[in-house]
Amino acid sequence: MIIIAGSAAIAAACVRDKAPQDSFKYTIDSFADIKVMRFRVPGWDALSLRQKEYAYHLSEAAKWGRDITWDQYFRYNLPVRHAIEDILEKYAGAREGEDWEGFMTYAKRVFFSNGIHHHYAEDKFVPGCSQDYFASLMEAAKVENSAELLNVMYNPNIYPQRRSTSKTGDIVELSAVNFYDGVSRDEVDAFYDAMAVKDDPEPVSYGLNSKVVKGEDGVIKEELWRSGGTYGKAIDKICEELEKAAAVAENDIQARALGLLVDYYRTGDLEKWDEFNIEWVKDTIGVVDFINGFIEDYDDPLGRKATWEGYVHVKDSAASARTETLSANAQWFEDNSPVDPRFKKKTVKGISAKVVNAVTLAGACYPSTPIGINLPNADWIRKEHGSKSVTIANITHAYDAAALEAPASTLTEFAWSQEEIDLYKKYGDYTDEVHTDLHECLGHGSGQLLPGVSPTALGEYQSALEEARADLFGLYYIADPKMIELGIMKDKEAYKAQYSGYIRNGLMTQFTRVELGRQNTEAHMQNRQLISAWCYEKGARNNVIEKKVRNGKTYFVVNDYEALRELFASLLAEIQRIKSEGDYAAGRDLIETYAVNIDPVLHKEVRERYAALGLKPYGGFINPDIVPVESGGKVTDYQVVYKTDYLEQQLEYGRKYRTL
Repeated sequence: MIIIAGSAAIAAACVRDKAPQDSFKYTIDSFADIKVMRFRVPGWDALSLRQKEYAYHLSEAAKWGRDITWDQYFRYNLPVRHAIEDILEKYAGAREGEDWEGFMTYAKRVFFSNGIHHHYAEDKFVPGCSQDYFASLMEAAKVENSAELLNVMYNPNIYPQRRSTSKTGDIVELSAVNFYDGVSRDEVDAFYDAMAVKDDPEPVSYGLNSKVVKGEDGVIKEELWRSGGTYGKAIDKICEELEKAAAVAENDIQARALGLLVDYYRTGDLEKWDEFNIEWVKDTIGVVDFINGFIEDYDDPLGRKATWEGYVHVKDSAASARTETLSANAQWFEDNSPVDPRFKKKTVKGISAKVVNAVTLAGACYPSTPIGINLPNADWIRKEHGSKSVTIANITHAYDAAALEAPASTLTEFAWSQEEIDLYKKYGDYTDEVHTDLHECLGHGSGQLLPGVSPTALGEYQSALEEARADLFGLYYIADPKMIELGIMKDKEAYKAQYSGYIRNGLMTQFTRVELGRQNTEAHMQNRQLISAWCYEKGARNNVIEKKVRNGKTYFVVNDYEALRELFASLLAEIQRIKSEGDYAAGRDLIETYAVNIDPVLHKEVRERYAALGLKPYGGFINPDIVPVESGGKVTDYQVVYKTDYLEQQLEYGRKYRTL
């Protein structure tokens, strides 16, 4: 489970009264609705040579998975990327003019999104140059199958959404994602229903690492993503680096976990995946840690197939004191949660939480990255063996620092009063971090399914509801006196900055990212709209959240913070019930009623106000390079080198890590 950087990107644009501490430039490129940044890796020089070598090989393993993610998102993504790479590397004509600039913007967008669908909104975007011009570039670069690729890129009717949200059509057949071929939703559901073992207390994640296809003979089968199978060339490279990492691991637990991960990649056996996760959760003492595999199912319309992703990070020991305090008190938070006792864990096991600094982003985490992660996802593993949660400090810091380089602030534009602005400037950054900690450390790890309830019972609504559940857990507890008692919150009024900012974002500012006329389709944005809109409606009688208009501009103001907390508690209780009981109908009704439709008049106003600020609503990052330093034929150090050219990194990765 992840917190993506969506809310952080908008929140970061709010704080502009702090002076930069040095000359390190964070924002290095901008185009369309995107800005590209760099991040620093604090603490790298304090690592031992062995730890650096371990992080280096984990990072190389992560980079080798790049092509997998591209192909998973759409079967034409890699051919389109290769065509763009060929043009950028080989085209000898004039590189100027409106058409060339349109092509360049498209190229950068494709690289950022790992394909031709928007990384967040999931709608297909088209080149900003004419089709004839693009064809001439392809011809000059000797691109094969150019006519077919041009049709895919320019025809708006060919897979317009990466993950379809259609209410009338078959979402499997209409989705561009490369998880299914020739099968319908009903056929996929029947295929896995027949495979599942009823009432299995330790169910494997059926379908997590495979494509479902129907052969010419009409037989439906799985094609596993494993060594020797689909994506085998990339997976073999990943395994080579994982084995090198295992040889220099910090401890035996890490080495055993990596061995199990390699076994899983080579066999495709999902029981091996569970064994790996159980072993991986045990490592709470290592400084260097990683994520590598087919993990999150947000991109699958049915919530079964996992997109490949990689992450390497190092522990920030000083900053981890806060998250360690939360995890040490996990049982108290579970026991005092405002949900039905039937849905609470009687014994919370093994919740490990820490603050980390990212080293390398990869796959679905690159260039757009999470700011918090909690894994593994299997409910039974979390219940019996625990979970690991991280808050990624240097990514959040990079957003904040980049905001200082920006020309304007969303806070002063969308906050109602100077009091609200001052409150957020004083506490907003910190309460954002604490909310992320609560969301990841405790929210995702809380609650339990009732016996016999399938982890996929909520279908296409699972992701948004799970993110809402974790967000609500954090929102409820950030205002609890326990946070003062634990020393995490220093001021009992600080939580109000988080409440007002959350409602402002959920009802208004996040929609700067959605094109006019479009619905809200991304799971994290649906989560925030669901919570905010539900509370706005349910609190209307007592004017808990008030809609105000001043000089033709709309604002949403929290009038009663305590009452809002009670609304958060009520919605948390209901969503936990929905998850625990597998109540698909109730979950669907919540999402469809509160999380999908956007008021078109307000939407237009918000986008116009945001456009006037000259900001970019989305952000992502390039990686620093980890460079081996040799002396006398031996590696004596690994240095972090901060790059400044977004496009060059994309082309370098294409040259170095291409396998498919």
